[in-house]
Amino acid sequence: MAPTTDFDRVRLTSAPRVRSVYLGELKITYVPDGLCLCKPRGWLTGTTDADWAANRDHLDGAGFLPAAIGGLLVELGDRALLIDTGYGPESQPDDPDNPIIGSIHGGELLDGLRRLGREPHEIEAVAITHLHLDHLGWAWSAEPGTDAPPFAHATHFVAAPEWERRDLAAQAGATEERLAAFAPLVRTVEDGEEIFPGVRVSYSIGHTFGHTTYTITGGGRRLVAFGDAMHAPIQVTHPEWGCVLDHDPAEATEHRRRLVEELSRPDTIGYGNHFADVVFGRAQRRPDGRFTWVPVA
Repeated sequence: MAPTTDFDRVRLTSAPRVRSVYLGELKITYVPDGLCLCKPRGWLTGTTDADWAANRDHLDGAGFLPAAIGGLLVELGDRALLIDTGYGPESQPDDPDNPIIGSIHGGELLDGLRRLGREPHEIEAVAITHLHLDHLGWAWSAEPGTDAPPFAHATHFVAAPEWERRDLAAQAGATEERLAAFAPLVRTVEDGEEIFPGVRVSYSIGHTFGHTTYTITGGGRRLVAFGDAMHAPIQVTHPEWGCVLDHDPAEATEHRRRLVEELSRPDTIGYGNHFADVVFGRAQRRPDGRFTWVPVA
């Protein structure tokens, strides 16, 4: 296949922008909340300096692996579902002693929704891929100027096994106190369940105990919102590169291999929540049998 274009190289390391795709009557829009700068060797375990020298296009000028943070808005007419809620109105600077991540910030999602014409109270439900901080921020954080989270009116869908073992989430900062802010809103869901027209739950365990993919179907196509099954486009080429936070590294690696094959189907689009400014794309097979992430929006 052709090499990555200059334009795509810029997007591989850029902060995310609002981007939309359409599946029949469904409009699906990525709404940024912020950005995390990951330290590549600490974040993707088992990688070496040589690995990153060979894939320098995926790193910014300071050598960080940029990871977008945001939510996925699914609209059908007046109805709206939000998949994940970003990091919320928090930030932290780079700690040189932290081998995994550098700086991280959130807080943009609500303004982004409003620019798209959606007030938070118009979101009828929130679907959570897994119980990590950067996917739950606005589920427990009060909207500025209020004393309640912006989606406190909405059902929060969480996979049954993920919620059952929510004690494990405390290891990644989602403490019992924080989860309590939206616990009364949680409705647990089972594998294969439809939660919104065209949106089905698919357990994709590996990154967390009950990690969840949401498959969105419409207009003869489908979009796989695969959460943190992969964190960066380079994992499409190297699914053997796991994340330091993977709960079950072996299962997570096997799932990534299956996922990449699935994302190479002509009727399938992938959504990588953390994929810098190339969140929507497909896996394109290369002559060497590996795959490359090709943006579609």
